[in-house]
Amino acid sequence: MKSKRIAFYTIIIISFVIVGMYILYYFNIIPHKKYCNADFNIHQYVSHSDRDADGIDDQNDILEGVLHYISTNPKYKSKYYETGYPDDGYGVCTDVVAFGLRSAGYDLQKLLNEDILKHRELYNIEEIDNNIDFRRVQNLNVYFARNVISLTTDVSDIEQWHGGDIVVFKKHIGILSDSRNKNGVPFVIHHASPYQMSYEEDILESRNDIIGHYRIS
Repeated sequence: MKSKRIAFYTIIIISFVIVGMYILYYFNIIPHKKYCNADFNIHQYVSHSDRDADGIDDQNDILEGVLHYISTNPKYKSKYYETGYPDDGYGVCTDVVAFGLRSAGYDLQKLLNEDILKHRELYNIEEIDNNIDFRRVQNLNVYFARNVISLTTDVSDIEQWHGGDIVVFKKHIGILSDSRNKNGVPFVIHHASPYQMSYEEDILESRNDIIGHYRIS
C-alpha cells in the first residue's frame, strides 16, 4: 500500500510540474526558442523608401528604432504628457509604435492629428487632443487602415509577416520582430503591462483578436 501511495503522489507531483511548465511557457515566462528568417527560407522585407534619408530603408529603420526603444527598458504606466511623446522613461503599447516610426522619420503625432482634422468623422473622438490621440490603439488602427499597406491577418501565411510590420489587436498594438517561433510566426515587440517579463514575446499565434496588420512603405 505504501508503495502505491508513493507512486500516486509521484504522478500527482509530475502532473503539477508538467501543467506548471506549460502555463509558464504559454505566458512566455519561460522564453521560447527563437528562429530567424533564413530557417524558413524567408528574406527580410526591404522597403523602397527611406523617409529620413539615413541610408536604412523604412522597414528596417522602424525595426531598429523599436529595438533601441525597448533597450531603454521603459516602465509601463499610462500617463498624459504635454509633450505628447513620453519623456520620462514610462510608456504604453502605442509608444512602442510611435517611437519606432519616429526613428524612421515618421512623426505619428503630427500625421495622425492631420488625418483627424481632415477626416474627423472616421474617428470616434469627442474632443481632439494632439497630445494623446496618437497614443490610442483604435485611432491608430483607423489611421493605418487608411494610409499604409494593409496585409493578411492569417498568421499561418508566415511569408507575409516581417520584422518592422505593425500588428493591431482589439485593445493592443505592437511591432513584429525579425525573430520567429518554431512555426515561422514572428515574435511581437510590445509593452502590455508592468509585469511583462520581456518586450519581445511569442504571442501572435495565441491571439484571436488581431484586427490589423500593416506595413509602412
